[in-house]
Amino acid sequence: MQFLLVSSPHRDTFGYSMPPPGLLRLGGAMERDGLPVALIDGAHEVARGAWRAEHMAEDACAAILERAREVGGLAAVGLSTMGATLPVALAIASRLRAARCDAPIWLGGPGVGGIELEILRRVAAINVVVRGEAEETIVALARARLEGRGAHGIAGCHWRDEHGVARAESPRAPLADLSRLPDMAWHLVPPIKRYKEVTGELEGLVPIDSGRGCVYDCSVCSIGRWWGRRSRPLPARILADEVCGILAMEGARTAYLCHDLFAANRAHAVAFCSELVARGSPVAWEARCRADHLDRELLALMRKAGCWRVLLGIESGDAAVREAANKGMRSDVDLLRVVEDCAATGVVPILSILLGLPGEGEAELESTLSLASRASLVAGVNLSFHLPNPQPGCALGEEHGARAVRLEGIQPDMAFGAGESSDERVLLDAHPDLFTTFALLPRPENELRELATLAQSLPELLMRFPRTFALWSRRQGGVLAGWRAWRSSKRSLEACVRSAHDAVLEASLALEHAQLRAVAKAGAGSGASCGEGQSSLAKEARTEETRTAQPRQPQSEAGRTESRSVSERMQGQGVRSRAIVLATRLDPQRTTLALLAGERVELDEAPRALAIVAEGKRVTTLALSPDARRVLDLLDGKHTLEQLERASPGLAAAARTLAARGLVELGLDAAAFEGAAACSALPSVPSPLATSSSGS
Repeated sequence: MQFLLVSSPHRDTFGYSMPPPGLLRLGGAMERDGLPVALIDGAHEVARGAWRAEHMAEDACAAILERAREVGGLAAVGLSTMGATLPVALAIASRLRAARCDAPIWLGGPGVGGIELEILRRVAAINVVVRGEAEETIVALARARLEGRGAHGIAGCHWRDEHGVARAESPRAPLADLSRLPDMAWHLVPPIKRYKEVTGELEGLVPIDSGRGCVYDCSVCSIGRWWGRRSRPLPARILADEVCGILAMEGARTAYLCHDLFAANRAHAVAFCSELVARGSPVAWEARCRADHLDRELLALMRKAGCWRVLLGIESGDAAVREAANKGMRSDVDLLRVVEDCAATGVVPILSILLGLPGEGEAELESTLSLASRASLVAGVNLSFHLPNPQPGCALGEEHGARAVRLEGIQPDMAFGAGESSDERVLLDAHPDLFTTFALLPRPENELRELATLAQSLPELLMRFPRTFALWSRRQGGVLAGWRAWRSSKRSLEACVRSAHDAVLEASLALEHAQLRAVAKAGAGSGASCGEGQSSLAKEARTEETRTAQPRQPQSEAGRTESRSVSERMQGQGVRSRAIVLATRLDPQRTTLALLAGERVELDEAPRALAIVAEGKRVTTLALSPDARRVLDLLDGKHTLEQLERASPGLAAAARTLAARGLVELGLDAAAFEGAAACSALPSVPSPLATSSSGS
């Protein structure tokens, strides 16, 4: 007989692009103890089409029963759940019981926090609910099961006795030393390559169980309480080993450190980064951090070690709202300075912002939106707006859960991709107090709907058109007023700008359109996921004062094969411009500084040529001399360097100079172009242009 672990299904595109790291640890713990175990990742089964989204519980039940038949019976089924997947987990358990599955069903994960006993009282199909860190608990449960015993006396368990009374054992103390954790059992799930193939996620994110817990007690979050208000990172050398271990995984490109508090222990963060630097920083990685734990020195070390992106839980731009939410952020933290430090060191910040927190009126909301707008001017930020959920196990749930609001047409972000099947909807209607993850804070419906629309639409504007929207908002009297004016017009921002007949606005729009075209020209505008926020690569691209480096790729055989295929596609290409050239009277850097300072934006008297070029997630804008512009206009990809030089001495040298600035792609050598078009078609270009092409 076999123990079967099941990650409850959902269709959140970010979530199912990666295996469940917690279950990979649990599987490793059971195997280390000699227990037979298998794992089914329900989200991946939905993603690949094996389980239907509308019938997830039914199809999951069928798959579990089939596995039981294949192995001659299951010793137990362990369902792992987040708050959003709790309804489907309970539906699966009920269907298994209805199908006469007699294996004990264990339930665990953050989704059960604070409601363990209530689940046992209401859902007869569940035998045991596990709270907290489960590596030791699940091994003890499995051993007891094989010996014919129940959960009585096993710390960390809630169970139902023979009289149907729900009982709770003492909490299990968290592991003091995470070096005792088992390896993640990657062999229990499909290869990473399969995950990326079914979701189209191009960044190759691989989850790393990099630490446990949180010492804070933010009102919006249950994680701190669920982990007992303790935070423990995986030891630096072990974490470096696990991060570098993704190099052996086909399809893996970036390590995603799942611990919520990377850099809370600065000494650990420095040790981990130093370890990676000593190994040559071979892997791109991203982390979840608090803004008050970061500074430029640490960010620079993180970038050197391969970190390219950080998720920052900002919550609100208003200090009083953050304090009311018990954020615990230091009062001296300058959030915009943290964004500037990210930009200066080449780390992309994702700002996670909550709209509609208690204590937030229009003035406080404007402060938050102004922070987001200013951050988009400073750096290539990703913006992720959400509405808070009074989920079980957190302070908001305790205070507002009984009055929480479910609104048709608004799917809370914490519950995206879940709660949509008929099985789930029946449970949501029957037990609304258990599933407040699917609800919103009590506010008037019109306010909630406006906030939901704001959260969905404003980040797109700020990430694609940061200067233009800032200029537009200034005309309207603020960011919130600017957004409302745009929404009430029922037109695109471009149409609003053109109807305003404002030369500065139109020049800014033309510049930002050119930057987006440069990203598309570089092949980075394919809509690849950017992690939490689900923004495309084009939305991250920014201006010359932004330095957002794309992730370093692991030097795997797959990577080398990919490079060869790119080289093969280069056959038949000559020297060509990589830049979008734009004539404009708007100085991009001066405009940004003026907007940040609240000063008037002026156009130059005469237009100048700018070259805009993208490299992955980085967009650079350079001023062009007239000669440099002539060269870029000539480089159409039809001629080699040798042919260019024969037709116009000095042109090859000029092309090389521009290539050094990233504006030109040199292509292959002249031998690959025998029989190409006659060189006489090229006009003569003076050689001095090679020294004046790059501009400022």
